[in-house]
Amino acid sequence: MHFMNIEIKARCQNPDQIRAILKQHQAQFKGEDHQIDTYFHCHHGRLKLREGNVENYLIHYLREDSAAPKQSAVTLYRPLPDMALKQILTQALGVLVVVDKIREIYFIDNVKFHIDQVQQLGAFVEIEAIDFSGEIGTAQLRQQCEFYMRLFGIHAEDLIERSYSDMLLDQKT
Repeated sequence: MHFMNIEIKARCQNPDQIRAILKQHQAQFKGEDHQIDTYFHCHHGRLKLREGNVENYLIHYLREDSAAPKQSAVTLYRPLPDMALKQILTQALGVLVVVDKIREIYFIDNVKFHIDQVQQLGAFVEIEAIDFSGEIGTAQLRQQCEFYMRLFGIHAEDLIERSYSDMLLDQKT
């Protein structure tokens, strides 16, 4: 499955406030997921294997590093949980970094929300306005993302430009 989204990641000082706002707006709670994202060396974009109890995907994505709402081109493959895929990717490409997080997943229409607690990094909120069909367009996705940023009280100084994997790699240097 290939799709495009406009997304942000921000530090989250008050996850309970975000949960309350999502509840007020009848967000559909998909569950809490303990996710292990193994990032592999990749020449173009990012490649990760997500292992969780709610979501299991092989994900390749292209995204600029920017704190502002940014566009991502995402390709998802939903493998059956099986250690062989991880072994193949590890042996062929090598592991870059592993991100361990607890993620709460919510949806309002085509907009996905994550409240994340990431080991070694802290608490974050993500907003992903997703265009699964190619019919919504980037302008409307950007408007949706910005609407929820305002609703949640997310300010420019809260925004994170890089992925969790990059943040963890920065800690190692």
